Amino acid sequence: MVDASLEPMLEILKSVQERQIKTDAKIDELRGEMQAYRGHMISLQQDVHNIYGILARYETRFDRIERRLELSSPAQP
Repeated sequence: MVDASLEPMLEILKSVQERQIKTDAKIDELRGEMQAYRGHMISLQQDVHNIYGILARYETRFDRIERRLELSSPAQP
């Protein structure tokens, strides 16, 4: 009689285990997607950093050109 009452409990535990396995697989999938997003974000940050560097170099060059052509206004005290 004890065996008969354990059988439904074992079926429930099996279904819980199957759901747990599916959940673990979905979590692994989401983790992979998050890592991909993180990689894209890092790439975007590097691109923005590079753009700022390029703009700083252009600004320096333009300032030098303005001074050579005497286009910049004199410094105000």
